[in-house]
Formats: sequence, C-alpha cells, structure tokens
Amino acid sequence: MRGWGRGMIGAIAILAVASTAYFAYDFGMLRFNNPSLSTYPIQGIDVSHHQGDIDWKTVAAQPNVRFAIMKATEGGDHKDSRFADNWQRAGDAGMVRGAYHFFTFCRPGKDQAQNVLATVPRQPGILPITVDLEFVGNCNKVPTVEEMATEVNAFFAELKGAFPEKPIFYVTQEFYDQYLKGNESRFPDHYLWLRSVFQEPAQQGCGRWSIWQFSDNGSVNGIQGAVDLNALCPSETGFAHLFPAVAAK
Repeated sequence: MRGWGRGMIGAIAILAVASTAYFAYDFGMLRFNNPSLSTYPIQGIDVSHHQGDIDWKTVAAQPNVRFAIMKATEGGDHKDSRFADNWQRAGDAGMVRGAYHFFTFCRPGKDQAQNVLATVPRQPGILPITVDLEFVGNCNKVPTVEEMATEVNAFFAELKGAFPEKPIFYVTQEFYDQYLKGNESRFPDHYLWLRSVFQEPAQQGCGRWSIWQFSDNGSVNGIQGAVDLNALCPSETGFAHLFPAVAAK
C-alpha cells in the first residue's frame, strides 16, 4: 500500500506538470517548437475574421512574416467576413498572399468550388488555392476514403479552369492518418501543409511536406491576439519564386 501510495503521488505529480505545461502553451507562455529564421527563413501566418482588423503594413515589415494565407470561404455559401479587406490590404502592403477554403463533409465538392470561384480573385503572383481538411469545426458526417476522395476531386475539377496550379492541402495529423496516408494517389496532386504544434512533422522531414503550422497561439506585431504561425520547407521550390531574396527583408 505504501508503494502504491508513492506511485500514485508520482503519477499525480507528472499529471500536474503536464497540465501546467499545456496551460502555459495554451496561453502562449511556453513554446515547444520555435523554428529559427536561420533554419526556416520563409515563415508566415494564416488568418481569418478571428484576427479582426489587421495592420498589414506593420505585419509585412516583420522578417518572420513573408506570406499570409487567409480564409476566404467555407462550405457552399459561407464567405469570411474579413477576406475581401484582408486580401486587398495585404496585397497593398506587398505581402505574398494565398486563400483557403474550409471543406465541409456535408456539402458536395462541386458546390463548394463555386463558392471559391465567386469569392477569390484570380491574380498572378499568389499562392495556390488551399483546402483546409480537418474534423474540428466540421459536420458530424465521417466519410469513407472513397467518399472523401470523390468530393475533393470534384472540388478541384471545378476549380481547375480558374486555378490550374497544384493546390495546397492543409491537414491535421488525424486527417492525414485517416485519409491521405497510403492513399495519396486517390487525391489530386498537392502540396502538403501540416499542422504540428508540439514537434516538427515526422513525414520524412520536409521532403514530404511544404508548409508546417508550428503554432496556433503566436504573436505578431499588427495583430491583436493570437495568430497561427507557419514555416515553408527550405527545400520547397514549387512556389519559392514568389518570394524575393531573404536578405531583402
């Protein structure tokens, strides 16, 4: 019993430390991974209406914000209330921009593509269209791999004429493991943007991924409150032409 008691005390202590660490991370007081600019020289942010009114000139002046990917649409009819303003002002500030669509499992892919076509401007010098594929915030439906592949392919087939570039897939580890792992050929060819806020993604280094979301509670001058932080894989060449020399910033 005495040994069991010491074990319980030890387990409680470990749990308390873990809980404290998670609390500290959640409130931005602790970073488990903070890639340096020397290792990841092209870093950026992703935003939506949650970030409110952004001072894009201040944001664009910072060396760790070389690009911004902003929410444009969700599902078949929702448009982010800040997208048009963010798109215009970020462009005016000289920011490399991209738009993302939050994909719902409860609406046909073709319908969702029409929402993107009605919202996102077709302009040169922008990042490829991103589709956000995750379970959080989605409907209760959990499609099969076949159903998911069918709708995602229909989505991009509809976009192909206006946005012919290879798209970006933003995925959580959970989504990657359930749908993409081992099934890549069933989906359109894509750049991979992985969310991994506790450690560098493990998909064979950045030879298998293009963008790494390393924080969801970052701090950037010009934005009040938390913002997602990202890093471009140093070996990614697919859209590296969009960025001027690092020394210029």
